[in-house]
Amino acid sequence: MSFPAQPVARKSQIEPGTAQRVVVDDVEILLCNVDGSLYAIENVCTHDGGALDQGELEGERVMCPRHGAYFDVTTGAALTLPAILPVRLFPVREEGDEVFIDV
Repeated sequence: MSFPAQPVARKSQIEPGTAQRVVVDDVEILLCNVDGSLYAIENVCTHDGGALDQGELEGERVMCPRHGAYFDVTTGAALTLPAILPVRLFPVREEGDEVFIDV
């Protein structure tokens, strides 16, 4: 794995049950805090390319606001139609309050 040298976020700024859009190496990523654990997925719906950061994080699921597809942020899996392909999942490393994402 090749994590960046600089942190992309601070965990203390992402409350449990919320998500934050970050950009790492020109890749838009949705960083999600699920009950204190951080998960990073690509910020693009695989159905039509909509931005997932405009949707709602509901537990381990995020909903695409355009057509209502749900994705599991812990695995990247597409959970409901119209999406059938998973979103890309990225490894997350925490060092204290600093968050690093390997793209």
